[in-house]
Amino acid sequence: MPVRRTRHLCAIAAALVLTVTAPTTAAADSTPALREVLFVGNNWDGTADVIESTGDFARIGRIDVVPDKDERMAEINADPIRWIYFMAIRSGVGEGHDQFVDDMYSTPDGTSVVVSRPSFADVVSLDLTTGRINWRFPVSGYRSDHMAVSPDGKRVAVSASTSNTVHVLDIGTGDELGSFKTGDKPHENVFSNDGKYIWNMSIGEVNTALDATWLDWTKGDRRITVVDATTFRQVKVVDMRDRLDAAGLRDHSDAVRPAAFSPDESKLYFQVSFFNGFFEYDVATDRITRTKTLPKNPATSDDRTTWVNDSRHHGITMKPDGTKLCVAGTMDDYATVVDRATLQQGPLVAASKPYWATVSGDGRSCVVSESGADRVTAIDFATGEKTVSVPVGDHPQRVRLGHVEAGWPGTEGGR
Repeated sequence: MPVRRTRHLCAIAAALVLTVTAPTTAAADSTPALREVLFVGNNWDGTADVIESTGDFARIGRIDVVPDKDERMAEINADPIRWIYFMAIRSGVGEGHDQFVDDMYSTPDGTSVVVSRPSFADVVSLDLTTGRINWRFPVSGYRSDHMAVSPDGKRVAVSASTSNTVHVLDIGTGDELGSFKTGDKPHENVFSNDGKYIWNMSIGEVNTALDATWLDWTKGDRRITVVDATTFRQVKVVDMRDRLDAAGLRDHSDAVRPAAFSPDESKLYFQVSFFNGFFEYDVATDRITRTKTLPKNPATSDDRTTWVNDSRHHGITMKPDGTKLCVAGTMDDYATVVDRATLQQGPLVAASKPYWATVSGDGRSCVVSESGADRVTAIDFATGEKTVSVPVGDHPQRVRLGHVEAGWPGTEGGR
């Protein structure tokens, strides 16, 4: 082949390479940078505070999660059945207040936050720039509850507590991808690390005064339901009643509340109704292997009917390396870090009705929501000591790690 023709073909090939690769590079460069944050859901306020995920945990902005409140209330007031459930939620689980935000997760691109709103029985996606609703999904029944997001951030599972159903939604569009049935009053949801399975914990009826041990049977069907996260078919059911009885723990409730897996998912650490402590469950052998009883606060009433929604302790998380657990002692007004190997607790850090525990962005701190003091508090995993408290809105509950766009200016939405 002549040299001139060879050079000509090489020049054409080079031009084609530039033509094909240039747009791809430009598209990659246009991907917005993200800023890691913590979202704090202020349940009674109907707002969510956005705070730094580490360091001083300073507030960046506040989001109004019920911009459509007037519209939703008009619908509720026009429907006698919905109105009855709305008022029941207010007087019961809401402790006399409306429940406007239970759980929240940001979308992978950091442009929106998805929120479950119990009193409105729905899930909404809110644009973080405009504050407007992108989509709304009414759950089956009359109340939405805890959520979980898949490891890839593309799916969100939400408990519909009065219909014993978990809906799984596309986080970007709000389209329902599937659903599955659970025990009575589904509560906590957890995706497996590989995204293949969803674990749901049902807690049964927690709003009655039938709290004596011998009346435990009135609380309903409480179990862990594990499903395939693609087909939503049931893989297994774990009835903790049988496992507790086998471990000689017959007096303990089998209503599994917040739970945390070990990094390799071989162990599940979970709280139950009425108990000041938690259990260790070995997944492979299907048995409870250890029990940790935490101190009682002498000032806490022994009358179970005074404990909020059958809780004693509600909130547990694990340090990313699996060495420490952090526990919210809700009715005992403290939080504490527990060594996972020895189950020895650290200092009892005073906290006012701590309702949740999560991990800071750098993994060094446990962050608890103090619903009784309207603040979040960080506790150092290494020392077990409090490092900082930050004021937030009315009755903070769920705290979730997420992202906003790096240039997000923050907002002051809400009331």
